[in-house]
Amino acid sequence: MRDLSGVHPPVATPFGEDGELALDAFDNNLREWLSHPIAGIVVAGSTGEAPLLDRRELWKLVETTAARIGDRTLTVGTGAESTREVIFVTRKVAELGAHAVLVRSPSYYLKAMRPDVVRDHFLAVADASPVPVVLYHIPQFVPVHLTPDLVGRLVEHPNIIGIKDSSGDLRNLGQLIEACGRNAQVLVGSGALLYAALEAGAAGGILGVAVIATRSCCQIYDAWKEGDHRRAGAMQERVAPLHKSLVAEGGIAAVKAALDRLGLYGGSPRSPLQPADAAKLAKVDAALEAATLGVSA
Repeated sequence: MRDLSGVHPPVATPFGEDGELALDAFDNNLREWLSHPIAGIVVAGSTGEAPLLDRRELWKLVETTAARIGDRTLTVGTGAESTREVIFVTRKVAELGAHAVLVRSPSYYLKAMRPDVVRDHFLAVADASPVPVVLYHIPQFVPVHLTPDLVGRLVEHPNIIGIKDSSGDLRNLGQLIEACGRNAQVLVGSGALLYAALEAGAAGGILGVAVIATRSCCQIYDAWKEGDHRRAGAMQERVAPLHKSLVAEGGIAAVKAALDRLGLYGGSPRSPLQPADAAKLAKVDAALEAATLGVSA
């Protein structure tokens, strides 16, 4: 089973002024993120504006990342509303170099998403996927609750190796860790909870704030692994407000504005998302100044 331990930034997707994918800028950003001791990269996660990408763009992002990632883990978001589409995209990104896929539940036909339907969906994907599957629990965007009981049954499948929990609920996270046992690893999705999640038994995190404060997130993980809990806790106290201001409250526009401020390429989100206005930019600047953190800090 591929080890998911550590920090995995769910990288932003840059677009040029014409709205097209800015691959050169993406590659330059990758160089910076990969200069830190991250465990891997997640392409086409929520921070990467996955629902706003077309297939052609996804293929290019995966190819570009696969060419640069080396022995670290490339995980690609392949969630969609039909099981057939998830399987098609999963097989294609595996062919292009993905090591694992991150899969959310369908939710458009919400009332039909009974536990048995969701179970059958994930098992069909796991059966068909040439690479390991990581479940994605993000109830704020996908209101299908992956209960600990359901997850415990799903991770009995040998090709389902983990779950990302973005609920922000430590109690729920703990229940998932217990449900997964030795069958799968749990990754936290909130940068404000990395240290607490590690203490609870999580393997690491897929953290939007790690796109902005890459080194600092890695330092939390490394300090915890070395048993330096005081340092890990102190670093977490600095990262948590950055997560709250830029990721939880500011969203994609704030994350991209922060990247621009830090010397990387953020650019504008894709429509219908809007770029940061003057008020949001002021909050971005204040958050970065207060945290004294950045991609290189």
